[in-house]
Amino acid sequence: MQKILSFLFIGLVFTFSTYSQKPKTYSSADIYQAVQKLNFLGTALYIAAHPDDENTRLISYLSNEVKARTGYLSLTRGDGGQNLIGAELRELLGVLRTQELLAARRVDGGEQFFSRANDFGFSKHPDETLEIWNKDEVLSDVVWVIRNFKPDVIINRFDHRSPGTTHGHHTSSAMLSVEAFDLVNDKNSYPEQLKYTDLWQPERMFFNTSWWFYGSQEKFKEANKSKMLSVDIGTYYPTLGQSNNEIASIARSQHLSQGFGGISARGSEKEYIELLKGSFPRNNTIFDGINTTWGRVEGGEAIAEILLDIEANFNFKNPSEHLADLAKAYQLISNLKDDYWREIKLEEIKKIIEACSGLFIEATTAQASAVPGENISINASIINRSSSNMTLKNISISPSDVVQIISKKLENNKFITTNQKITIPENSEYTAPYWLKEEGTLGMYKAPQLLRGKPETPRLVKATFTINIEGVSIPFEKNIVYKFSKPDKGEIYQPFEILPRVSTSVANKVIIFSDEKSKDIPVTITSGADNISGNIHLKYNSGWNVSPQQIDFSIAKKGDTKTVIFTVTPPADENQETITPIIKIDGKEYTQELVTIAYDHIPTQSVLLPASFKVVRLNIKKTGENIAYVTGAGDEVPESLRQIGYTVTVIQPENISSGYLKNFDAVVMGIRAYNIHESLKFKQHILLDYVKEGGNLIVQYNTAGRNGLGMDNLAPYLLQLSRDRVTDENAEVTFNAPNNPLLNTPNKISQNDFTGWVQERGLYFPDKWGEEFTSIFSMHDKGESKKDGSLLVAPYGKGYYIYSGLSFFRELPAGVPGAYKIFANMLSIGKEESTNLNPIKG
Repeated sequence: MQKILSFLFIGLVFTFSTYSQKPKTYSSADIYQAVQKLNFLGTALYIAAHPDDENTRLISYLSNEVKARTGYLSLTRGDGGQNLIGAELRELLGVLRTQELLAARRVDGGEQFFSRANDFGFSKHPDETLEIWNKDEVLSDVVWVIRNFKPDVIINRFDHRSPGTTHGHHTSSAMLSVEAFDLVNDKNSYPEQLKYTDLWQPERMFFNTSWWFYGSQEKFKEANKSKMLSVDIGTYYPTLGQSNNEIASIARSQHLSQGFGGISARGSEKEYIELLKGSFPRNNTIFDGINTTWGRVEGGEAIAEILLDIEANFNFKNPSEHLADLAKAYQLISNLKDDYWREIKLEEIKKIIEACSGLFIEATTAQASAVPGENISINASIINRSSSNMTLKNISISPSDVVQIISKKLENNKFITTNQKITIPENSEYTAPYWLKEEGTLGMYKAPQLLRGKPETPRLVKATFTINIEGVSIPFEKNIVYKFSKPDKGEIYQPFEILPRVSTSVANKVIIFSDEKSKDIPVTITSGADNISGNIHLKYNSGWNVSPQQIDFSIAKKGDTKTVIFTVTPPADENQETITPIIKIDGKEYTQELVTIAYDHIPTQSVLLPASFKVVRLNIKKTGENIAYVTGAGDEVPESLRQIGYTVTVIQPENISSGYLKNFDAVVMGIRAYNIHESLKFKQHILLDYVKEGGNLIVQYNTAGRNGLGMDNLAPYLLQLSRDRVTDENAEVTFNAPNNPLLNTPNKISQNDFTGWVQERGLYFPDKWGEEFTSIFSMHDKGESKKDGSLLVAPYGKGYYIYSGLSFFRELPAGVPGAYKIFANMLSIGKEESTNLNPIKG
């Protein structure tokens, strides 16, 4: 039965940037690499848990040295991590890190896949991970990707035999991979998938081991390596002018949100893989015994005769010399009975033909987006920069049925452009991330079967150029892109999006009411089309009051905004509520916010999220007024503090001076501030002097890493950071110092203040500290010893030094009432007379 292949992401060394960014040009060396890859019929899949878990050295080696079709299956999109370059967290961070993975694959030549697993945060054991993820569902996704991608070889990044020794997501990725290996060829395992794909059986499975898994290089040197292969991933590619590890370093540096930009490595370096399943290769090569030639498929011998000759006699000076033979090979590949290799190799050879001929093909529009039902203009351009015999037969734009007949000879270096107008169908789906279209669970996203595994939402609007090359008709499909220019950047390409007619947003996703006073809430309406009009109201439950009940609006131009004001009055008692702005236009409701993620290293992303916002009525007290804040990584705490009435001034490290700090009641260091601002170590003595003279310094968590922070005075007393963390957001909390002002002044802290926390209690707690410190809380994850380092306070001179590993950077933006009260007490310490510190030593 003919199967629908849902994975046609062709991972050449040589690929056009996905959906956006300027089309890449290719040298003869690039084309030659692609021809070599065209003649290799073998596939490898690398499996791990997160973006940045992948070994780019090995992926690049498999893709560029072995020439295998190589993929990386990351079970999650990294939604639970931190962000060193911006404010995106959770779902938005997952979108950013997805694009960073795709950017990495464009460098190392791999392809990218995902499961529906949600990175819910750090997990200490796979038992917890697989319970939150829904093991069966994630396992089905792993099976699905393997059945579609059809790897001969699978390589796991992590060891499935060591649960509890590393991140639970890591071990789970390996455990699921090992289990899937034995299920993918079983017709009784996930039989519903077989409507769309076939059974498959990989030949062998490896674990990508290293000295790190053995604890030291000495132990690894002594380990039994009888089941291990070693490859030199430092190999140099003369045709590319780069070594494999240089390419891998550039690929890894695409993970900028995780701070992985680094210096390229060079020179010989061994990588080890341990056989887990299948036969052991006899000649120390990963694909030993697997037919990776054209002889693998029926009818492949005739193709090999043509393509191997091109490889052996490649004309670097004039690659277009091979176009006639490439066209013949294209015809033969089109007739292959093997669905999988036919589709894969057709895409590969089309890209080679395109590059050999110097063909430049694009379809662009002068607008960034359109709404369903809108008419748009498409500019289609093409140029043949070779002497090859070519005729442009027609151009068709989908999803319209319009086919523009051209029948024009493509003369050497003569530019042709044409224009078509199409209408976006009224029933078109938006091109936002597909896994965010429905609300999922803590551990799982939702997605239709045929979208599972895909890195992005497939583009709806495409142009297909049918060109007769040396007597053979070949279709070249291109996504429609938005093309424009800026004086300071030149020519720019962005994805063309289909978006809602209107979207709405509220600047603050959590609005805190610290008393019974009403607040005016600005709601911004953004038009996705010209001449829209309708009304907007806020949907909410009883207890809160909103006025007016409804506001009419109209917006003349696409892209313009209108801000309307609703007055929200809270109840007298503590309360939390979710409020949803609802826009009505011609009987249709719109409830989504459009979020744009724009960085230079990734294509611009348009994300649609619920426009709802949370309102929280708090009975909270505070002392002090003016707060200085040194921002950290992905830090929204300053705005949260403003919500409860503090005047927060964000300061840069270079502005820290003794005279300046005297203006503030407290100074707060953002998360990982010392990690990202190296200059802070030169300002630390000023900060400690500020405390000594009566100031209040709050330091939120930092990571020490292997080499520490590069400073010995993070605190005025002994303070040793560790990797201790409590990942269960509902973990029991014990009050170590019940009389301490942090638990009593000005807000009385109780166990109720630890309900409703999200993702975790805290991370990177100190595990050793001086007797001057007081430990405020004790907490621990299931089966572990208690951790006393989540919140520490010590008097120093006339002031107070506080170190907190509690995850305020997650709790405050989520509107957790108890987190606000604890933070207010931290800011207020020293402003009240009670100073009973009751120390607990670390």
